[in-house]
Amino acid sequence: MGGHTSAQSLYRYRFEEPWSISFSGGATQYFGELYSLWKYHEGIQPDWNGNIAIRRTIGTRLRARADFSYYQISGGDLPSDRRANRIPRNLHFRARNVEAALIGEYHWKPVKLYNITRNFFNLYAFAGVGVSSNNPKAMLRNEWIDLRPLQLENNPYNKYVMVFPTGIGAKYKLNVYMDLTLEMNYRWTLTDYLDDISAYNVSEFYLDLVRDYGTFGEGPNPDRLRLAIRNPNFLTSDGEPDVERILQNGGRIRRGSGLDERFDGYLSFNVGLEIYLSPDIWDNWIFRNRLYEKRFRFW
Repeated sequence: MGGHTSAQSLYRYRFEEPWSISFSGGATQYFGELYSLWKYHEGIQPDWNGNIAIRRTIGTRLRARADFSYYQISGGDLPSDRRANRIPRNLHFRARNVEAALIGEYHWKPVKLYNITRNFFNLYAFAGVGVSSNNPKAMLRNEWIDLRPLQLENNPYNKYVMVFPTGIGAKYKLNVYMDLTLEMNYRWTLTDYLDDISAYNVSEFYLDLVRDYGTFGEGPNPDRLRLAIRNPNFLTSDGEPDVERILQNGGRIRRGSGLDERFDGYLSFNVGLEIYLSPDIWDNWIFRNRLYEKRFRFW
């Protein structure tokens, strides 16, 4: 009888469950016109993100996942390295976006196993394709203003952009049903407007900005000039654009980096939990069937 009971207890964990769901969160770092980690010593200026992913095992070392994130990115001239000559622009932005992606994972050790024999530690690399919303904002009069509809550089850009997630991760087995996950994920994009900034200066469109502002801010859309040119050298004493000085300058007021074909991107570092969706998870883990309570194995 004892041997039969023991066999039943071990047999309960001999399942190969291909589906799992994970929840994670962590830091997000933007890269673009208002931040450069590689060229200047600007430290880390992290924001945050939250992520939900659904995975399925499709091969010995391969898994596919649907990935959903909500994240914030931001940047500004004030924290930048002074050698970058960004501070006089006095520009900044913040964006809160949603992202969805399809990703393939390749694992160092096999993943097509019974959950009870799953490796305690596994590394993996991944790549995929997805789409993200693109909604940069800037503060004006103590209010966050949507920048994309204003077309500050007379160059409309899309509300949604393609992203290409790539990265590495690690998993540690906590018990039969759950792993601890660590992941680094960089998203390459096809846009230079995550931060609403691309042009090196305003020479090609400053007359349109001035026209929308008028002489004393009475034009049809004065906020375009207020948000596009914030350099203190081109503002009046009350913080309004100095139209005369802007016109005399000929639009040579710096805005972007001047680098050609430079796309923005963002990086995330996440910690999370992955739960394997076994049919017996409710009895043997969530509620812990009392019949087998003393024989429950966490590994």
